[in-house]
Amino acid sequence: MLVDKARFPRDKCCGDGLTAAALRELERLGVRPESVPGWQVVNEARVCSPSGHTVSLPLPSGQGVFAAVAPRAALDAVVLDAARSAGARVHDGHAMVSAAVSTDGVELGVEGIGQVRAPFVIGADGTWSPLRHLLGAHLPGYLGDWHAFRQYFTGVGPDADALWVWFEADLLPGYAWSFPLPGGRANVGFGIQRDKGIAVRDMKHLWPDLLNRPQIRRVLGDDARPEGSHKAWPIPARVDRMPLTAGGGRVLFVGDAAAATDPLTGEGIAQAMLTARLAAEAVQAAGPPRPVMAGRRYTAEVERALFADHRLADRLSRVISHRKGARAAIRLAGTSDWTRRNFARWLFEDYPRAVLSTPARWHRGMFAGPGAYR
Repeated sequence: MLVDKARFPRDKCCGDGLTAAALRELERLGVRPESVPGWQVVNEARVCSPSGHTVSLPLPSGQGVFAAVAPRAALDAVVLDAARSAGARVHDGHAMVSAAVSTDGVELGVEGIGQVRAPFVIGADGTWSPLRHLLGAHLPGYLGDWHAFRQYFTGVGPDADALWVWFEADLLPGYAWSFPLPGGRANVGFGIQRDKGIAVRDMKHLWPDLLNRPQIRRVLGDDARPEGSHKAWPIPARVDRMPLTAGGGRVLFVGDAAAATDPLTGEGIAQAMLTARLAAEAVQAAGPPRPVMAGRRYTAEVERALFADHRLADRLSRVISHRKGARAAIRLAGTSDWTRRNFARWLFEDYPRAVLSTPARWHRGMFAGPGAYR
C-alpha cells in the first residue's frame, strides 16, 4: 500500500535532472522515456567557472542515455503508475496522521482510511518526514544542508539546449543552472549551502539579479519568459549521520527522509531510488518476523553504496567553496578531450563517486559501461 498526502500528478520542487545512476534505476523499474511527457536527453554539459571560463563536457554518443531532464510532475506520476501496475494499492490525497510501532508491526492512522497495520513501513516522505517526527526519530532544529530555488522558463534561446552550470562567486560552493526541456523550455535555478554567504531568506531578492547576469542572460536569450511562480526547497545531505531506521527495523527511511542527497551536486533522484530499492530488498530478505535483520541489512547496504561517495563529495564541495578551487577544478576538467569526457561521466554518476577508493565495488568495465536504455 502506498499512502501520500498529495494527489498525483503533482509538482515537486527539483532541478529535474536525471543522472546515469537515476536512469538505470528507472530502467530497472520498467519506466520508459517515451511514457514521460517532457523527457529531454542531454548530450552535453557546459560548466562555467567564476572567472567566466566555460568548459564543454560531452557525454558518450550511441551507447545509451547518460543524462536526461524530465519534469517531476510527469516523472513521478509515471513512476506511481508503474507501482500500480506492479500491484500496489495507491491512496493519494490521504495524509498520515499517526504512527506507532509494536513488536509485530507498525500501525498508521491515515485520513479517510482509518488505521492501517503493516509489518514494515518505508518512509519516503521527504526532508521534513512526518513519519520521523511521529516516531521521535527526527533531528530537532534540522533545516537541511542546502537550499534550492527554481522556476520554469519558456522561449529560451538555442544555447539553452545544453545543460548549463554556472559557479558564480557569490554562490560557492553552490551554483546556478539551466536544464533543457522540450519546446524551448528550461528549468532554471540556483542552490546555496545553508549558513554560508547568502541567507536563505534573501534568495528571492537575489533571483532577478542572477537572471540578468550577462553569462546567464546570454544563454537564456532575450525572449525567455518565466512560466508560473518560482519555488524554493531544502536539501538534506547527511546520509552518513542520519538514523536510517526506527522501531527496531520496522521503519526504514529512504531518499530525502534519509538525507541521501549528494552534497556536491544536490542531486537526489538516483539516491532516492537506490535507497528505496535497498530498503525493499532488505524487507524481502528478512521477512516480517525479523525486523532487526532488515534494519541491519538496510543500514549496511546504504553504507556500502553511499557513505564513501557522500564523504568524498562533501570534501570536494569544500574545495570549490573558494573561487580559486572552483576555477582550478573546472580548468583541470577541461585539460583534454579525455578529461572532459571522463569528468562528464563522473559528474553524472555513471559510476560511484569514490569507486577508486572502494575496491569492493570494482568490476570489469566499470569506467566504460553503457548508459541506460541502450
